[in-house]
This record gives sequence, structure tokens and C-alpha cells, in this order.
Amino acid sequence: MAGNDTIFALSSGNPPAGIAVIRISGPRASDVLQILGGRVPRPRRASVMQLRDPADGSLLDETLVLSLPGPASATGEDCAELHLHGGRALVARVQDVLARIEGLRQADAGEFTLRAFRNGRIDLAEAEGLADLLSAETELQLRNAQALSEGVLSKKVREWREDLLGISARVETSIDFSDEEDAGSVDTGFARDCRELAEQLGEWLDAPRAETLREGYRVAIGGPPNAGKSSLFNALIEEDAAIATPIAGTTRDALHRPVALGGVPFLFVDTAGLRTDTSDQIEAIGIRRAADELERADFVLWLGEAGEAPAGSWKVATKIDVEPKRGGDWDFHVSSTTLENIPALRSALIAQAREAMPKPGQIALHDRQARLIAQAQGSLLEAGNAHDLLLVAEGLRETRLAFDRLLGHTGTEDMLDALFGRFCIGK
Repeated sequence: MAGNDTIFALSSGNPPAGIAVIRISGPRASDVLQILGGRVPRPRRASVMQLRDPADGSLLDETLVLSLPGPASATGEDCAELHLHGGRALVARVQDVLARIEGLRQADAGEFTLRAFRNGRIDLAEAEGLADLLSAETELQLRNAQALSEGVLSKKVREWREDLLGISARVETSIDFSDEEDAGSVDTGFARDCRELAEQLGEWLDAPRAETLREGYRVAIGGPPNAGKSSLFNALIEEDAAIATPIAGTTRDALHRPVALGGVPFLFVDTAGLRTDTSDQIEAIGIRRAADELERADFVLWLGEAGEAPAGSWKVATKIDVEPKRGGDWDFHVSSTTLENIPALRSALIAQAREAMPKPGQIALHDRQARLIAQAQGSLLEAGNAHDLLLVAEGLRETRLAFDRLLGHTGTEDMLDALFGRFCIGK
């Protein structure tokens, strides 16, 4: 991704469409308007222009264009937008013309947003939120992504950093005067201030993780062979995704299906039947994978003997239309055939999953963000408990470094490609 290139890409949906928006960013953005339209319109004002192929002067389109000089643009560079009529042939032709202009090239995935980050228009936490926004499929995912992309976490990190700088200033003053007779330690309120700031960080660490929100609340269905796991899986997701037969061992591998229920993202997992007496090597592999899935799940629906259920799981008696099991230690009695009590189980799962999702006003952190906040909290507590002024100063420096990494001000090059690769070409 060469930063001195001028890049272009279709940033609206694939044609055909009513309007197709082509974005251009880089030092030649204004030149493109001059070459195609014969003039550069007034900045930030939509103008009607006839765009022509510079090779033969033929009309490309009569449409709206925008000139958006940097640095006050989305990428921090000179930008332009062509709001074309959205036919496939027209869009393809305009892109072909742009590719022939010297200094222009098709943008890579996420390159517009990467330039915005490198030019200081957004920070790394906001970029992560924007990536989530593009992939959001449920209301919960959308709200969390909007909060991150709008800078809710970034603002809080900057507030923490300002508080930390105030604390650090007192330490630096103590170090400067440490050779005086009554100096050599910070004031008695220092440790309290460190603890209070660490408590604020801890409140954010208590929030759910964005990965759970993005991938879905993971519910694994486990139990012995022929317990009705695949039938229950199909009934819960309302789709015949798993093969369900009376033959034990039909399911050989874990089957995953993402689905939104009540606005909550789920990932349901159907697993192979658990038993120890198989001589089938393929089934044995499926059984090991099933055990791994039950261990990894956020929640387990157990269809085996109640006494063998994993801790914290719900014990579900299935096939009650043919094998009534209304006594005993069961949390739910259902039929995947008649769907008796399936809606009640589904509603209970939605309520259970909501407890693991962000509450109103709460932000779900990415693992990277949570890891750095935890590092900052640990360093802050170490500084507050230290007696040597140099150790105190080092703890505060490590805390400040973690905050800088949160916003992408340092130490982020190793993960930028992975992050911006999640974006589409035109973003």
C-alpha cells in the first residue's frame, strides 16, 4: 500500500444500482476531475459535470462530483467522489479509464481507512469499530460497533491518559527533588490515585468481549449417540442443517451454524455422540472434537444422563413425544418433532445470551483492547505499590505505553494488515 499513490475504488454496493459512488484519494484526486471533467468544482459542493474519456473525448456520464481537499477529508488526503449512474457497463468503463491515468491504481482492501488512520483522522480503536460496523448483522453488534467507531473507547482512553499524566508529573517532581533532605517519595495520595484509576480500568475489563458479540454466543449440544442432538439443533435454528436419523453415530463431526435469535447473535454447534466403546477411527476423531467443542462453548445443552452433565449446563430431555421424561433432574423437556417446548427453550437461551452481551452503555472490548487495558491496570497497580521512585516511574511509563498502543500511536505495525484486510475494497 504505497502512500504516495492515488487510489480509487467503487465504495457503494455492486451494480446495478441507482447510484454508484467511486472514491478517489491521493495527490492526483483533483487532477482526475480536471482530466475527466475539464475543471475542479468548488470544494465540498456537489456539482453536475460531464465526464469524458480523455483518450477520445467520448461521454462517460453526466453526474454529480465532489472535490474534497485534504486534510479535512475522510482519509486526510485530497479526495474526490464520482456519483455515477449505477449500471455495470458504465461503472466498469469509468474504472478502466481511471486505471489508465498515470499515478492511479485500484485500492487494496481497507486502504482508504488505513490512510485515514495513518493520517490521524481516526485512531486504531475507532478503526476496529468501523471494521465491526461493516460486518454487523444484529442490533447488538451494530450498537457496539457504532460506539467504538464514534470514539467512545478512544475518548475514555484519552481521559485515562490525562489522569495518568497528572499522576506522572507528581512523580517526576519527586524525582527532580529526590536529593533534598525531605524528598525521595511521592505524596501519600499517590497510591490512592493509582488504585482509583486502576478500578476504572477494571470496570471496562468486566465487560463482555467483542469476539463473542461478533461470532455469536456459542451454544454446543452434547450427549451420547442417538440422543436427539441433531434434531434439537435443527429445531432451534429452524433449518434442516444437520442429518438426523435413528442410527447412532450419524454425526461424525461438529456442525456450526450462526443465527440471530431475538436480535442476539448465536453460534449453535451440533456435536458427535460421546461414547468410549467405538472402534471406528473416524467416529473417534469426531468424539474428540465434540469434547473440545463442549469445552470451548459459552453454554452447553446436555442431552445425556443428567448426572453426567457438564457443570453449568442445561439438561434437556428430548423425544418427549415418544419417550416421556417428565420426572428427574431435567431443566427442559422438549420434542424436536412436535416442537413442544422448543419456543420456551429458545427464549431461555436468548435471555441467557443477553446476560453475556453488553448492557446499555457498556462497550464490548476486542481481545487486543482488553489485553492492553489489563496490562495498563497491572502496571498502574505495581507503580502504586512500589517504594522506589524509579520503579514507580517505570510502572507509569508502561501504563502510558499500553494506552498509546490502544489508540495505535505506537507498536501496531504487526497487526495492521490483519485488521484492514477485514475491510472491503472501497472502504
